[in-house]
Amino acid sequence: MTADKNDNGCSRRVFLKSSALGMAAMAFPTIIPASVRGAEAPSKKINILQIGCGRIGFAMDMPGLLKQSDVRIVAVCDLDSIRLDYAKQHVEDYYKKRNIGIEVKTYGDYREALQRGDIDAVAISTPDHWHSQPVIEAALAGKDVYVQKPLSMTVTEGRAVSDVVRARNRAFQIGSQQRSGGQFRTACEMVRSGRIGKIHTVKIGLPTDPAGGRTNEMPVPKNLNYDMWLGSTPLVPYNDDRVHSQSPSRNQRINDRPGWLRIESYCLGMITGWGSHHVDIAHWGMDTEMTGPISIEAKAKFPDKGLWNVHGPYHIEAKYANGATMIIDNTFENGIRFEGSDGWIFVTRGAEAVTASDPARGNTKSFTASKPEIIKTPLGEKDVKLHVSENGDHHRDWINSIKTRKPAVTSPEQAHRSCSACEISWIGMKLGRKLAWDPEKEKFTNDDEANSMLSRPQRAPYGIDAVLKKA
Repeated sequence: MTADKNDNGCSRRVFLKSSALGMAAMAFPTIIPASVRGAEAPSKKINILQIGCGRIGFAMDMPGLLKQSDVRIVAVCDLDSIRLDYAKQHVEDYYKKRNIGIEVKTYGDYREALQRGDIDAVAISTPDHWHSQPVIEAALAGKDVYVQKPLSMTVTEGRAVSDVVRARNRAFQIGSQQRSGGQFRTACEMVRSGRIGKIHTVKIGLPTDPAGGRTNEMPVPKNLNYDMWLGSTPLVPYNDDRVHSQSPSRNQRINDRPGWLRIESYCLGMITGWGSHHVDIAHWGMDTEMTGPISIEAKAKFPDKGLWNVHGPYHIEAKYANGATMIIDNTFENGIRFEGSDGWIFVTRGAEAVTASDPARGNTKSFTASKPEIIKTPLGEKDVKLHVSENGDHHRDWINSIKTRKPAVTSPEQAHRSCSACEISWIGMKLGRKLAWDPEKEKFTNDDEANSMLSRPQRAPYGIDAVLKKA
């Protein structure tokens, strides 16, 4: 029997299995932002709170939102007061040059800003371990949400985020900007339209991060709220290789690749860092966006010295119910290669970089195939057509979703499924044995140790457990 579907394409069975979360979300009082009414309706200006003012905030999200004529960044938040002041100045200067007078409010705690009725939406550009909690709190406060990938640190967190955001009917977008890039959408349309026959293999190439990092304890800078930065993770001594640069140089303080990206308490490594991007496209092309693998077999090397402990070289094989195998390996070219019975299609970003400190991408050819005619022949009327982001602009796609209340290019459930495939791959890498996965129940079959890794202990008063308990 075909499962009922909700508006985001998720089976009703999956949506209701976390009914406690849904009930908690629905029980929260509805806060209607001021700008959804009257002269300040979303057809006019959308007021946004920017949470996180570091590398991705400055390089990706603030620029992407500032250029939207119907958007105003009216508040910024960061746990580093120096970064916070930089962000306020940056946004105000941008608007001043365009004769737009805005006084940007600053916050050291985003939860205070969420109480403002005049803020319609939030953009979250924080470290990975600070993604799930503010998304849930923003949704419960009635705000629309843009969040950087990965969606979560654990499968349990991701499930909660998807359930709450959908229960609150918030306009949602995740920083999987490849979905808005024309070559990725076209590649997936061609694969799903049968250009290369039946898909049997998808090969994904991802980079790695170096080991290292100083381990000595340092004084906590006066400008940093370190306890809140740690959030729900264990309380450990401060070191700037653990957090981000405290260089007096503004450029280094904001743009250097931060150490937290290489520490498993705050990031699972490239398997979620780049994996959330590429696995998302693999799912889009395979039409497996609302499910996941049925088995995982993985191996990896992990550092045994230094502060940075995310994985090094690795190899992962994930099998899907449709008969396809997704292989992820650091030796493959960075990108996604769909292999079918009649040929292959390879797609990647080419020479594009999101930030200056991104790892090298290698090949600059962004869209190739085993035969040129596979991708040069235009799609026909009967071929699969996927969501098109206006002008290939990922932030614009989210703004349009806020205004129209129609889904953006990536739904919360799709974001969760691509991230959870990476997370269970990480579990496979840690355990080094083949694991059977039930994508509907979101549990490993007959493996208590693996299932114990689907969530993490949370240090009070932080974490989604505390938020949902209050709800």
